[in-house]
Amino acid sequence: MKQVTAFRESQERLRHELKTIEAWEKAQKDIFFWEKLGRWPFMLLDRLTPKMIKDKLEQLLNELGSFIQNGGKYLVKEETVLNKLKKTAREHVIRQNGADSDVSPEPTWGLKQAAELPLTIMDQTADDITSGRITFATAQGATTGIGGVFTIAADIPILLGLSLKVLQEMALCYGFNPDEKQERIFIIKCMQFASSDIVGKKAVLEELALFDDPSRQAQVFSQMQGWREVVNTYRDQFGWKKLLQMIPIAGILFGSIANRSAIRDVAEAGKMLYRKRRILMRLVEEES
Repeated sequence: MKQVTAFRESQERLRHELKTIEAWEKAQKDIFFWEKLGRWPFMLLDRLTPKMIKDKLEQLLNELGSFIQNGGKYLVKEETVLNKLKKTAREHVIRQNGADSDVSPEPTWGLKQAAELPLTIMDQTADDITSGRITFATAQGATTGIGGVFTIAADIPILLGLSLKVLQEMALCYGFNPDEKQERIFIIKCMQFASSDIVGKKAVLEELALFDDPSRQAQVFSQMQGWREVVNTYRDQFGWKKLLQMIPIAGILFGSIANRSAIRDVAEAGKMLYRKRRILMRLVEEES
């Protein structure tokens, strides 16, 4: 799809888009009271949480560890996202050049070629994927709000899986490979960013500023040796939201809001942070 790369952004445009992302970073506000529930003492959470849900939350910890180490069962199919990118690219060329445009893909078209696509195509594909994931998560949350502790316990691995999958899809949209451990660490940092308060968000951004600097990568990766701390915080916040879903009738509303906001927030964080990395890489290429 060489004709697609002709629409890639200029240096000036890339710098403008980078400023937009930096403005988004500065605009990140503290978490709402809803999220602050997750900062309440863990002992209180432990006392109120039914054993079935506690077991699922512990499973969440173990599965996140497995994801970091080897991807586990949560790895997505690269081909699915690449096909979505190709479809969006074809539509983009047709809009720009007319219905008779030759938009046949290159014989070997993979992640390397996807990384060369214009940001417009990456952004549109990321938004389309996010929209579908949010719709599913909202319906899933409302359903689990009806069924009590049994369906809520079942919802926990489903929502975790959705969070990890949508972040991997964001990675692929911007030409990064979640099969690589480095990218899975980045994904966990995106999850941490999405669920952190304002101080935590700033700390994550400072860490990620070093992520693609070869001389500083060891420092970033060493910080992830304490990954259980990251997911413990995520688990505690997650636990409170699941408890609120057990309230009769209101649990339906809590469930749909909790799941919708969880997927929306991680997808937005993943999109913006991966987008920033791609822009910075292109600026380096242009200047070298």
